[in-house]
Amino acid sequence: MKYRIAAVAGSFYPATAEQIDQQLSVFLNAPSESTIQAKALIVPHAGYCYSGAVAGYAYSYLKNITYYIHRVILLGPSHRVALQGCALSNCDCFTTPLGSIPIDKGSYTQLLQEELVTIDDQAHLLEHSLEVQLPFLQRALHDFELVPIVVGQCSEQDVSRILAILQVDEPGTLVVVSSDLSHYHSYQEAQLLDDRTIQHILNYEYNLKGEDACGCYAINGLLSYAKKQHWAIKLLKKANSGDTLGSKKEVVGYASFILY
Repeated sequence: MKYRIAAVAGSFYPATAEQIDQQLSVFLNAPSESTIQAKALIVPHAGYCYSGAVAGYAYSYLKNITYYIHRVILLGPSHRVALQGCALSNCDCFTTPLGSIPIDKGSYTQLLQEELVTIDDQAHLLEHSLEVQLPFLQRALHDFELVPIVVGQCSEQDVSRILAILQVDEPGTLVVVSSDLSHYHSYQEAQLLDDRTIQHILNYEYNLKGEDACGCYAINGLLSYAKKQHWAIKLLKKANSGDTLGSKKEVVGYASFILY
């Protein structure tokens, strides 16, 4: 068995299971509507002290479908590796202090045949955008397999095609896209920029750029797919690092959405 070992436990989120549970018990207690069953989430990926509460507003909706989700398609941007296209991991499990998550390698075959992805463990090795979502998923769901995809520069058509091949519209599958919004603007400017980006997302406008959201390529692909499938979308929470522990001089924006 080959394991992808947690790289940012103790920095982006706590290093022990007990500490993680203490934080997540608060974050996952956010209000949710029992009539909405998630097909996909868009959630931020900063340190939990900055964006964990915003992410919790989305993950709290999973309590309605905890025992129905058996596969999670997790997409996030590449921060450490200059990546063209999308990269899967050759690992058999991803680990956090909460334990191991098995990888659904059976989902890889057609994606590799269609040349929509490559296998690139280097892109996954230190990438936090996927890892910070794992403890949320481990505590919000029961037993599930993971399809981890680091998304580099690519078209929305490629990501949409990946989602179509993976048949994410079928029951039992959840899509999670990991993305922050604007970076390093003043508090007031960030609010304006992020409000504009949020409106683009709510309008299914899949032309976001890196300055709008670091996970723009995955978001664009999800919006393209969701529009074709007539999924609804709802903003759940927005904030920026100036609202939590950060300075208001140079902030990072966050928002969480549910698609259903």
